[in-house]
Amino acid sequence: MTDNAWMRWPSREALSREGVHKARRTLARVTRVIVLALLIATTLTNPDLDGWALAGGITGIVLCGILAWGLWRTTLEHRLLPSLVLLALLLAVAAAGHHAGFRVPALVLLCGCAVSAIERLPLAAALPVTAVALGAYAAFDDDAWLTTAATAVGLALAGYVLRLDAEARAGAQRLLAQERAARAAEAESAALAERARIAREIHDVLAHSLSAQLVHLEAARLLIERGADRDAVLERVVAARGMAREGLAETRQALSALRGEMTPLEDFLGELVATADRACVTVTGERRPLPAEASQAVRRVAQEALTNVRKHAPGAAVQIRLAYGEREVTLDVRDSGGKPGELSGSGAGYGLLGMRERAELLGGSLDAGPDEEGFVVTLKVPA
Repeated sequence: MTDNAWMRWPSREALSREGVHKARRTLARVTRVIVLALLIATTLTNPDLDGWALAGGITGIVLCGILAWGLWRTTLEHRLLPSLVLLALLLAVAAAGHHAGFRVPALVLLCGCAVSAIERLPLAAALPVTAVALGAYAAFDDDAWLTTAATAVGLALAGYVLRLDAEARAGAQRLLAQERAARAAEAESAALAERARIAREIHDVLAHSLSAQLVHLEAARLLIERGADRDAVLERVVAARGMAREGLAETRQALSALRGEMTPLEDFLGELVATADRACVTVTGERRPLPAEASQAVRRVAQEALTNVRKHAPGAAVQIRLAYGEREVTLDVRDSGGKPGELSGSGAGYGLLGMRERAELLGGSLDAGPDEEGFVVTLKVPA
């Protein structure tokens, strides 16, 4: 259903005082007090009125104040019929006041009704009310017709300008509320993304460390079942302990990375191959710092690939190549192949799958599969 501008109420934000500057509210209150004081003074100083008439005039002013407050409430709640009834009562009080000799208060009340109707009612209802109020003003006013007409037109325009100003203020309030909501949602989204990143980093570190320990502990179990000598079993246990120490060091590295304290990627890869047999690393291209997410992805894929070599091709030679391109960085981990190890069937196979998901989140890719000699893992991430 299309929105009809003639039947549409001014928004509640426009009809309320929300968003009105404190100085403007103060000025409006002072203006109302001055007008009320002038009306009371005019009534009290009218020499043509006796005591009962003065009392009636003061009562009428108080009654108008109550009716005006009620009109403010009913229009704020978008209640058309009560608003029209209150405006009719105000117009009736103005007519009665003029008949009783309160000319100036009556004219002021008619002007207020005309402006308030345009400012606070739907235009379809406001225009008839304004026409009646300004018609009564023209009938009661003793000035020249040209002055009366100019005043009536000015009052109508003033009411419409106030309406437009209130709507503009309400629009600004809605935009401000939407901006605050968007900022809050953005902050919440950023917090959730950061939590996910932290969880992913800790998960990758623990998965790599525990997987490496599992390789050696499973080997120790198999040796014990086969009745191997004590030194062979001890060697595997010591290796598992070394993996636990490495895992702790990697956890500290991950926490440092989350704080932005990462060691250079080349140094990390050098340290990684130093702990592996028959492994080397080559770096090509112009070296430069990588974004934290991209750097972490390269580190985790290199760790996971070496762990897989230990499990599936123990003793194979491993070549790690890190290539800096113009827009991306490529990590290539290639082993020479070999006889599958006793632990090749261990693990759920989720390591490289998790690395692939990490690469895709960064807009990159991860390919893994056999080649002519062994197994190749290739990671590409934007840099």
